[in-house]
Amino acid sequence: MKNIGIAIAGTSGYPIDDAALARGISRLQSQGYIVHNYYDAERKFERFAASDGERLAQLNAAAADPECQIVIALRGQYGISRILPHIDFRSMADSGKLFVGFSDITAFHMGLYQATGRISFAGPMSADLVREEPVAYTLKQFWDCLKGPTHSVRGTGAGNPQLDVEGTLWGGNLAMINHLIGTPYWPQIDGGILFLEDIGEHPYRVERMLLQLHFAGVLERQRAIVLGDFSGYRLSPHDNGYDFDTMLAYIRSLLPVPVLTGLPFGHGESRCTLPFGGRAHLVSDGEGFDLTASGYPTL
Repeated sequence: MKNIGIAIAGTSGYPIDDAALARGISRLQSQGYIVHNYYDAERKFERFAASDGERLAQLNAAAADPECQIVIALRGQYGISRILPHIDFRSMADSGKLFVGFSDITAFHMGLYQATGRISFAGPMSADLVREEPVAYTLKQFWDCLKGPTHSVRGTGAGNPQLDVEGTLWGGNLAMINHLIGTPYWPQIDGGILFLEDIGEHPYRVERMLLQLHFAGVLERQRAIVLGDFSGYRLSPHDNGYDFDTMLAYIRSLLPVPVLTGLPFGHGESRCTLPFGGRAHLVSDGEGFDLTASGYPTL
C-alpha cells in the first residue's frame, strides 16, 4: 500500500502532542506514503485545531489535493458540528476521496451520506497511523477495508441472538448520531444495520440516547443494532446495581430489533474500520458474529 496519498485535516480538536504527530508523519513518509498535513499547530483556536473557517479550509484543501486518495481526520473530540452548514458535501463526494474518521467525525459521515449517498469510512484517526507503536489490528482493518472489495469483522458478546440479516451499514458515535436527529444532516435509513459506540457516557445516559432513537422511530426500522465499546464511565453506590448489563437487558426487552454486543469498534486503541453506507451481511450464531461489508469505494 505504499505510494498512497494521505491528507490530514484538522476538522475538530487538536492533537495532544504536536511533536509526536510530526515524528509520526515523517516516519510514514520514510515508509513510502505521501502525507500532506493541512493542520498547522500555530493556528490552534480555543479547544479546536483552528478557527471554524480555517478548519473548513483544511477540509476543502485536503479534498482537492490531487496527490491524496485518503482524507483522514486529525482528531475527533468536538468541532465539526460548527462547520457542517458550510461543508459542500457535493464537492466532497465528487472529489472521489475516501474520508476516514470516527467519534466527532460521525457527523461528517452522516451529512455526506444524507446529501449525496457517498460512502465514507468509520475508522482510525491520524493518531492511529502515526503512533510510535501502531496497533496491528487497527492498521490491518484499515488497509484491508480500503483495498476491498469486501471486508469482514468478527465480534463476540454475551447474550447475542442468532440471526442472519442484510442491510445498509451505518452508525458511529451515539452522542453525535443523537445530536443530528431532526437536522438536515440526518440520513433516513430503513432496513439498516446500525453500529454504535461512545466514551465516558454512564449507562443511564446511553439508555437515554437509545430511548431517544427508539421514540423517534429510528431503531424499529433497523434490521439489527450492533454495539461496540462503551467504556470510560464511572459507576457509584447511588446506581444501586444499575450497570451497563442491566441497562442492556432493559433495552433488549424493549426493542423489537435484535441488539448485539462485542463489535471491536470505539475509542480504544484497537478498532475495526467500517464503510458507512456500504452493504452489510450480519451472521450471528449466538457465540460470535461476522459482519461483512461490500459495495463501497476502494483504493
